[in-house]
Amino acid sequence: MRLKRLLNRYPKRVTEWLDLVSRLVLAIVFAAAALPKLFDPASFATTISMYGLLPDPVVFPAALLLIVIELVTAAGLVFDRRWAVVLAGFLLILFIAVLGYGVYLGLDIDCGCFGPGDPEHGVLDSLRTSLIRDLVLLIPVGYLLILHYKSKTIVQGEVS
Repeated sequence: MRLKRLLNRYPKRVTEWLDLVSRLVLAIVFAAAALPKLFDPASFATTISMYGLLPDPVVFPAALLLIVIELVTAAGLVFDRRWAVVLAGFLLILFIAVLGYGVYLGLDIDCGCFGPGDPEHGVLDSLRTSLIRDLVLLIPVGYLLILHYKSKTIVQGEVS
């Protein structure tokens, strides 16, 4: 009931606009992260290996898989697919865990977030900056999962 009252406070146009902006911001971020890596997956694999979390034979396939998942997530967000928002949330939580691990160990490496030529590369504490960015990106994911998609089920009468 509380959620229903909160949703009724705002005109439908405002929530539709917030939904669109949230999805597009996330889609742009995931596409901008994936495209440079797509053209140089070997450099991205090298960055992944610097974290020391995966055995060497698995690093390059993992890099390729991550690039594909980021692109698919971006496309799904553009087309308003709920699975894409769930996937974006999962990826962000994974990235937060890996970046947190790097910060904890005091690694002085490029986060690898936007591939070779990453604008954050060379910035002091780029892992911390990336960690904060990913935490902030959880806000639109949370909005979409909690308010947007839950409100659709409330309106359809599937949730009381």
